[in-house]
Amino acid sequence: MKKTVLRYGLYGSITICALFLLSWFLGTIFDYSTQEIIGYVSMVVALTFVYFGIKHYRDIENQGVVTFKKGLVIGVLISLVTAFAFGVLDVIYVELLNPDFMAKYYADSAEQLRASLPANELEAKLAELEAEKKLFSNPLLSFLMMAVMVFGIGFIISLISALLLKRK
Repeated sequence: MKKTVLRYGLYGSITICALFLLSWFLGTIFDYSTQEIIGYVSMVVALTFVYFGIKHYRDIENQGVVTFKKGLVIGVLISLVTAFAFGVLDVIYVELLNPDFMAKYYADSAEQLRASLPANELEAKLAELEAEKKLFSNPLLSFLMMAVMVFGIGFIISLISALLLKRK
């Protein structure tokens, strides 16, 4: 099981990192909303390795048998590996590769708020945005937030995959 988790976790990690870097290079074409959608799609694509990891374990390593619980454990562990890799990549990106990202992202978000909200709601939303900016400026919290987001999606995919692949 350990080899399966590491192998498919590594596949998911490589995929999510490659798609992230690809979207970074192509990112100047898209606005932040589109980039966010591309990011979520990239997470789902990378986490499809959860399904393939559970299937590999069931068919190759365990003579065609896997319980829901065992499948869920394998999927969660693969998701953790992928989530960790993405959290690290996000911190490297924001701290080293594109240190202006946060300022640009939040300036764009503030501009969108100014264009779409009435004055009485604007100040409260700008204050929320500033608090969020401070939160994400901490590398440890940024790592945790990104890793938890990927893990959450991975957990859902693990549940579905374990249900689809269970066989006694």
